[in-house]
Amino acid sequence: MHNVRIFIPSFRSEDNPIEKGYTVFKVDVLMNGRQHTVKKRYSEFHNLHKILKKSIKPPEIPSKHVRNWIPKVLEQRRHGLELYLQTIIMENEVLPKIFLDFLNIRHFPSLTKTESCGSFETESEEASKLTHQPAMLYHRDPYMLPSTHDTFSNVVIEGVIHGIFYPDLQPRSQPN
Repeated sequence: MHNVRIFIPSFRSEDNPIEKGYTVFKVDVLMNGRQHTVKKRYSEFHNLHKILKKSIKPPEIPSKHVRNWIPKVLEQRRHGLELYLQTIIMENEVLPKIFLDFLNIRHFPSLTKTESCGSFETESEEASKLTHQPAMLYHRDPYMLPSTHDTFSNVVIEGVIHGIFYPDLQPRSQPN
């Protein structure tokens, strides 16, 4: 079982002067106690589905052709997309790289025994085998790098970083 949980709590309509209005779904990704959000259009889900069909048997995706201006229909689509992502996680022992990329989760495949530690002699071949689990990381740490639209900086993190890297640097006193 994977330590990834997916929720689509909301959606909103967007207007664009170049193309007609569209809906953006907010996808919350919770992994190892950390959460980040990605925003995706239905067309991105549809493209993911087409690519996934080449490597796995994904569940059915909600219909592409709906009246996307009716709130009840959009809510059904939101729920269907959430179930779609959750089913992919539950039904696949190894999550495809394209799926992890879609959720902005970086995946580092495990190294073979010879790549990870070189060759060494032991009493048995079985005893020398290393077991590696694939490591999954975020493209960026949402707790360390504030988003560009964040108007308030994270004072606690800045204080910790300041204390670790600049312990002797004293803050400037403000003139009254």
